[in-house]
Amino acid sequence: MTTTAGPPGMLTADLSLLRQRRFALLLTSRTISIFGNAFGPVAIAFGVLALPGATAGTLSTVLAGNALPQLGLMLLGGVIGDRLPRHRVLVAAETLSGCAFAALAAMLLTGWAPLPLLVGVAFVAGCASALLLPSLTGVLTDVVDSDRLRPANALLRLAGNCATIGGVAIAGTAVAVLGPGVALAIDAATYFVAATLLTGLRTPGPAARVRRGVWADLREGFREFTGRQWLWVVVGSAAVLNAGTAATFTVLGPILAVERIGAIAWSVILVGYTAGMLLSVVAILRIQPGRPLRTAVLVTPLLAAPLAAMGFGAPVAITAAAAFCAGAAFNVFSVLWETTLQQRVPAAALSRLISCNYVFALSLKPAGIYLAGHFATGLGVGPTTLTVGAVLLVAGLAPLASPQVRQLTDDTGGA
Repeated sequence: MTTTAGPPGMLTADLSLLRQRRFALLLTSRTISIFGNAFGPVAIAFGVLALPGATAGTLSTVLAGNALPQLGLMLLGGVIGDRLPRHRVLVAAETLSGCAFAALAAMLLTGWAPLPLLVGVAFVAGCASALLLPSLTGVLTDVVDSDRLRPANALLRLAGNCATIGGVAIAGTAVAVLGPGVALAIDAATYFVAATLLTGLRTPGPAARVRRGVWADLREGFREFTGRQWLWVVVGSAAVLNAGTAATFTVLGPILAVERIGAIAWSVILVGYTAGMLLSVVAILRIQPGRPLRTAVLVTPLLAAPLAAMGFGAPVAITAAAAFCAGAAFNVFSVLWETTLQQRVPAAALSRLISCNYVFALSLKPAGIYLAGHFATGLGVGPTTLTVGAVLLVAGLAPLASPQVRQLTDDTGGA
């Protein structure tokens, strides 16, 4: 089975999803929430650093308090997502995020912000993320039919990318004009609005099953994860890809900007990456890959393109074009992967497998960021970017060694 273009009316049919009430509610709530998620970090950074006696270490401590539960409690979030109606889990997570950011706003507005309390509130926000993410992918299977999952994922990603760009663009101005406290209050409001919209989804509860303890559910979820070669092979590859991509855009790129090309040139490269993410949605809506995992894996070499351009000192225009290709590849991979999970994993275990996916796929990200800075210091930014690019190239294509990855078709049903 090959990748084919859809019939002429397919794009119109895909956009008709927007007329479905529950999908429209989900899309709107996610767009608003993601806007706030992009808005918040800028306000937190400026707000914390503006506190009396605050240092970069203060900000790092607060951010670490947020990041720790995101991975540490993700598996528990998966268990909860498989035990309860997923729209209720999402409502609870968005509400918890709103409360956490409202508390942060109040502390910054009053000026009473002791570090332990800041860290505690950031920890609560991290818990909300751990609760939300495992149910977020799974809830789409309750909202649209199986044959509409790919376009639904693509439309959600398009809206999310636009919301991220808008949130980041407006955040700086809002912080400068209104102050970090007011900006965080606006951020909190976005989560409350998203939670209110999600109450209208009314997804069904999970099928009746034997009640067991949390550890038993975790063990069953892990068995489901390890029992699918195509799943853990791709997740292992994604762990390296995520680490390398994070190192590229948080460490190596900024170092390159400082040493060689300047901040404006680096911004142009980032715009290229973002544009690739946005415009690739059109391609995702138009193609029907017969073997989605094989297609997803085959686009991963493009993630190494900006690293090769940076390492060889290519002109900014060429590096921006390479970044465009990388952004498109990231989006195509993500949509095809999420759709495959939603189609191939039993609904009763989906949230737990999604949580395993997040935990393992993000597990190498801190190490990648840490090592990139140290290697760039010792070897230089050019050799380091080329090395990371080579690692991404090999790691991205490695899943093709699995027959399941090569042969899995775009069918609904069991694994």
